[in-house]
Amino acid sequence: MTSPIDLPRPEYPRPQLRRDDWLSLNGEWEFEIDTADSGLERGLLTRELERRIVVPFAPESEASGIGDTDFLLAVWYRRTVTIPAEWVGDDVLLHFGAVDHDATVWVNGQEVARHRGGFTGFTADLRDIARAGETITIVLRARDTRDEPQARGKQSSRYENHECYYTRTTGIWQTVWLEAVPRTRIGRPRVTPQVASASFDVVVPLVNARPGLTVHAELRDRDGVVVAAEVAAGLDLAPRLGLVIPGDRLRVWRPGDPHLYDLTVRLVDDDTVLDQVESYAGLRSVAIDGQRVLLNGEPVFQRLVLDQGWWPDTLMTAPSDEALVTDIRLGMEAGFNGARLHQKVFEERYLYHADRLGYLVWGEFGDWGALERSASTSTHQQPSASFVTQWLEALERDHNHPSIIGWCPLNETHQALHDRITPLDDVTHAMYLATKLADPSRPVVDASGYSHRVRGADIYDGHDYEQDPEAFAANHAGLASGRPFVNLRNDEVISVAYAGQPYFVSEYGGIWWNPAIAEDAGAANQDAERRGSWGYGQRVASVEDWHTRFAGLTDVLLDDPRMFGYCYTQLTDTFQEENGLYNADRTPKFDIERIAAVQRRIAAFERTTP
Repeated sequence: MTSPIDLPRPEYPRPQLRRDDWLSLNGEWEFEIDTADSGLERGLLTRELERRIVVPFAPESEASGIGDTDFLLAVWYRRTVTIPAEWVGDDVLLHFGAVDHDATVWVNGQEVARHRGGFTGFTADLRDIARAGETITIVLRARDTRDEPQARGKQSSRYENHECYYTRTTGIWQTVWLEAVPRTRIGRPRVTPQVASASFDVVVPLVNARPGLTVHAELRDRDGVVVAAEVAAGLDLAPRLGLVIPGDRLRVWRPGDPHLYDLTVRLVDDDTVLDQVESYAGLRSVAIDGQRVLLNGEPVFQRLVLDQGWWPDTLMTAPSDEALVTDIRLGMEAGFNGARLHQKVFEERYLYHADRLGYLVWGEFGDWGALERSASTSTHQQPSASFVTQWLEALERDHNHPSIIGWCPLNETHQALHDRITPLDDVTHAMYLATKLADPSRPVVDASGYSHRVRGADIYDGHDYEQDPEAFAANHAGLASGRPFVNLRNDEVISVAYAGQPYFVSEYGGIWWNPAIAEDAGAANQDAERRGSWGYGQRVASVEDWHTRFAGLTDVLLDDPRMFGYCYTQLTDTFQEENGLYNADRTPKFDIERIAAVQRRIAAFERTTP
């Protein structure tokens, strides 16, 4: 069962774990803003709500039909739905792609789920509550408090947008859907490519398993079945299979040739198929050789662009599935071979498109600028156990995507080098260790830019928004002698020492261009900010100056044989932050072919050998 095409975001939301029987709950829901978070006491759980909202768009967005950008401390949603009659005999799962920030869900007045964290999804099992042919009432309350720590990413903690902080997101902002599943079923398979042995390691978690079952896995390409395997289930919670690819069917995944194998996993009782899921897999490896990061054993220079993933009318929610594809294609047309997915956990369909288009990405959490707790700091991005919990949820969801070639759990944290361990140090180490335990197959940067705290972490990096190419080159001249550019705070060292790891400049550029303000040559940066424009460093005076500066900065990094990549800030203008290659509406600001030409030449890193 599929969803009507006139619903917003009607496409199947989970491409790597597909079943046939599902129902989108996007579209119109009842809605009410609960200004004092007193709705439970006032009976909002049991009565009709006052307004209507279009899900999955957040109430701050225009696309939702609400468009209220004030602080929304609590909001309520209500929807009745009839379970399809053909789902008889199946259990029903209720999935929420993402709800910001603290969600409680009731079905027919019974609490079925709680989830804390606005970047990752959760599921309610409606077994014995939702039956085929019956109508159920779903109610969700989302709290988005101002006075408790939470990971906000780029959401503004002020009333207004400012600098590179954007409009808040509250409540439901990704697809909501129902799924019919058998009582004994397959969980999310974990598929890990092993290029050295030309195989996939497939771990299949089971729900309500029993002895006597068998798990079958079948890998296919366009010519049919490549390899199949089976293993006895029921004795292990997560049986494991190995799928070894014959030499004549072997094809790795890489940019320019993003080959994907189809994967079917079945749970079988004798000759009866109890459950079947469809997925896909890409065979590729990421390895470290000294200062080099290798893709399938080759030094592929990572020409990345910072992608914030925001849209003017829909905020963090893509307005359509095609909009996700567009952002990837815009990056590729400008000469980038990948993106750093910045300060939010992107929806699964973005990663699906990156997989099939051959676009390298770094997965990241939304915790920008986390601070040590002190009397002088607010609750903005204060580290908590929720950071680790959400990040583990993201790692579990996204492990199988071949396009993801690195993990970035934290970004631009601020802590000094103390003679004691701080709570933020604990969270930094916990997120790094959790990442390595959850996924040993990819490199991890402990905290991008600023405070590196894990000695000997896989990757070391820096953020450098110096706008003068000569000064920029001087900043990075020390890498050849083991002294890379390291971010400081008030001239104080805030990172553990560099230990010879692979190094890249994971943020640079951010060249500020607003043609309307540029026409006023006398306008200072501060004047431009008052007019609602913000960017890094001194603004350029013309488009030609922009191209000259971009080429000068980028050439410095392309010419460094010890630099394995870079990440340019940024793909699009985002509200008042006007340093994108494209406008917020995705129209180009510059000569895109000229930008691509700068990046097209072979990097020094790609010419070097160990």
